[in-house]
Amino acid sequence: MEEIAAGPLLSQIITPEDLRKLNKQQLQQVCDELRQFIIDCVSVHGGHFGASLGVVELTVALHYVFNTPDDQLIWDVGHQAYGHKILTGRRKVFHTNRKYGGISGFPKRSESIYDTFGVGHSSTSISAALGMAIASKYQGEEHRRHIAVIGDGAMTAGLPFEALNHAGVSNANVLIILNDNNMSIDPNVGGLKEYLTDITTSHSYNRFRDDVWKLLGKMPTKDFQKMASKIEAGLKGIVSKSSNLFEALGLRYFGPIDGHNILKLTETLKGLNDIPGPKLLHIKTVKGKGYGLAEKDQTLWHAPGTFDKITGKINKKISLVPEPPKYQDVFGHTLVELAEQNKLVMGITPAMPSGSSMKFMMDVMPDRAIDVGIAEQHAVTLSAGMATRGLKVFCNIYSSFMQRAYDMVIHDVAIQKLPVIFCLDRAGLVGDDGPTHHGAYDIAYMRCIPNMVVCAPMNEAELRNMMYTAQLPETDAPWVIRYPRGQGVMPQWRTPFEAMETGTGRKIKDGHEVAILTIGHPGNFAVSACKELATEDIYPAHYDMRFVKPLDEAMLHEVAQLYSKIITVEDGTIVGGFGSAVLEFMAAHNYTPEVKMLGIPDRFVEHGKPEELHRECGYDAKGIAEAVREIVGLPVSTADLV
Repeated sequence: MEEIAAGPLLSQIITPEDLRKLNKQQLQQVCDELRQFIIDCVSVHGGHFGASLGVVELTVALHYVFNTPDDQLIWDVGHQAYGHKILTGRRKVFHTNRKYGGISGFPKRSESIYDTFGVGHSSTSISAALGMAIASKYQGEEHRRHIAVIGDGAMTAGLPFEALNHAGVSNANVLIILNDNNMSIDPNVGGLKEYLTDITTSHSYNRFRDDVWKLLGKMPTKDFQKMASKIEAGLKGIVSKSSNLFEALGLRYFGPIDGHNILKLTETLKGLNDIPGPKLLHIKTVKGKGYGLAEKDQTLWHAPGTFDKITGKINKKISLVPEPPKYQDVFGHTLVELAEQNKLVMGITPAMPSGSSMKFMMDVMPDRAIDVGIAEQHAVTLSAGMATRGLKVFCNIYSSFMQRAYDMVIHDVAIQKLPVIFCLDRAGLVGDDGPTHHGAYDIAYMRCIPNMVVCAPMNEAELRNMMYTAQLPETDAPWVIRYPRGQGVMPQWRTPFEAMETGTGRKIKDGHEVAILTIGHPGNFAVSACKELATEDIYPAHYDMRFVKPLDEAMLHEVAQLYSKIITVEDGTIVGGFGSAVLEFMAAHNYTPEVKMLGIPDRFVEHGKPEELHRECGYDAKGIAEAVREIVGLPVSTADLV
């Protein structure tokens, strides 16, 4: 991988101290060069795109005005932090972004002192910044500034409102920057979107705002604080406490201003730097700013992969033979089929209609598929409420994001035994996004809940049949169906629906001495491993268990009686996961086979391509084959460990 060349000014900036040596007339050129560097790098190496382009001016202004890292800058989500990384000592290694062994695609405390708080999920920045501000005050470091950058999409979650409610009465020295671009990954939804639009489009408000900012543009920065009180009074006269949410919560509200005007941004931030207490600056930006195609189709260009930066043609894999679909697309199309057959079927997603492929249902049945915004807790309890009225609700949440709604899963769904169907997309090791996004824990945290059915398909047909079974009238318990990101294994995947008997597995093949028990997609790795081992006259049995809860006990009795050695394979944590469930069964029934568990180890796995991470964790086809050789006492092949 080759380093990407930077422009003449950007190439001189190693840290923000270098940026602060420039005069303000040079800042626009820095912004232009930074934006071009991001385009050059992402077009070749891939990554998140539109979000970072939209905050180039804000990023430069923040590091120019504030004394980072002494002043604490906290980004929300992290998709928009590429410019931040480039300006804080990582430009020369930025081409390794999201690559195996390279830098993370998100802010990460262990990577840089400028990354003050690690982020992957959204909506945490205000709480984190407030915590830092309170700590700084307690430690006598009140000179520090604490700046949280949060998007309007992230503001739809509950956590920011809890933090705003506290910040308003805290008197903490915290500045919240609301980056308002009307987008998360997909277009924003909900009342907050309409509220911010009302503020932005209010004619009287904007006339006043424009007059004030024009006046401030002619004033020395030292006079800004005096004028700020007049701004505040004027704002309260136009948008009263009863109608301005932020003022009502006790924060001083400023804006909205143009987030792409670098000079206005720097002057505004300098002025706000002198105003104590909690405050919020509302800026308007365009996601994908500076790259026309990304501005026009902001969802597509959120993370487009590699592309031709001149033509805008996105590079896609071309195959001459039919390829298997992505699991999420099978889910999306299957959901539409089920909804056409069953008028009780509904779909819920927290801000991921495109990523989860629920967009298919939203396009053809908009009244039956609902995007609730970044609000996983609400998504779960909303689904539970619908289920009390007899609806069959498919609540699609990424595995890693489901952790945020765990209390609701237990209290609002499982205790009441409501038949909500949780479809956990991105289960297992998801790849380039790394440990904040890996779906490592859902097997462990779901199988311990009473009344819960937990299953995972080995292929597309099993996914369809699990979805079909879960919505049948006789199904009266909550279901978890987990499946990975990316392609399945069946090019001809649209198979007829067949009802499954809950808690039953299937035998793939008989064998000798060793039985491989798999759950979900890694069963395909075991199929490949068995083919490789057959060339060496080693013939393990293979069972696709399909259900973690309830386990197929009849099948496990068969395995324990026929085989003295067992290998379990899962794409989840081995601590409390599928392998643990098998061991619990063996112990409860006084079986004593030798058991080796393969899966995600008891540590946080970093980012990389899924196949690289499967290899690292030892449960790809090579890892399974090597585990079989080892458990039967054959020498370990060093070639298989590479």
